[in-house]
Amino acid sequence: MNKRNFNPSLIALAITLTLGATAMAQNLSKEDYKVAQDKISSDYKSAKATCDALSGNPKDICMAQAKGSEKVAKAELQASYKPSAKTRNEIRIAKAKATYAVAREQCDELTGNTKDVCVKEAKAAQVTALADAKVALTTSDANATANQKSTEAYGKASTEVAGARKDAATEKREARYKVEKEKCEQYAGDAKVQCLTTAKATFGKN
Repeated sequence: MNKRNFNPSLIALAITLTLGATAMAQNLSKEDYKVAQDKISSDYKSAKATCDALSGNPKDICMAQAKGSEKVAKAELQASYKPSAKTRNEIRIAKAKATYAVAREQCDELTGNTKDVCVKEAKAAQVTALADAKVALTTSDANATANQKSTEAYGKASTEVAGARKDAATEKREARYKVEKEKCEQYAGDAKVQCLTTAKATFGKN
């Protein structure tokens, strides 16, 4: 079977390059913020016009890239205008969702089990990115709270961060298991049973 190699980093790069970068200095004035908003809107319209010249799945991929880039650019702008752990985390979330949207459209070029595996891999990449974003935000919030309080607060912060990391690890592991389980669908009979048994053993499933 010709397995498609899913490369989320390359897709993320494609998203970054679809529209103009929105690397803004912090402490933007209200006027600069408005100008930047207009620039993002203009870039999206230009990207959409390019996509409109296409058809079928290439158009769908193009539109996913354009929409994803717009959302990432807006998140980056907001983080520059109102810097905080939350707005910076919104950038991570926007990038994860944009990457998934593009990958999901690219999977539509495939068929059968190859497509199913592609979709599961795309989803696993999104789960990983969102889980990491959640850990980062939890860590930032916990540390900020602890810095304002007592030694006891530091212990509580450590517990919260450890819990977030454990949850993230569980979510990532489950997503990867689904990918490996889907790959087994290409087989039949004893080969499929062996594949599933190996996947279960690897990821601690009964």
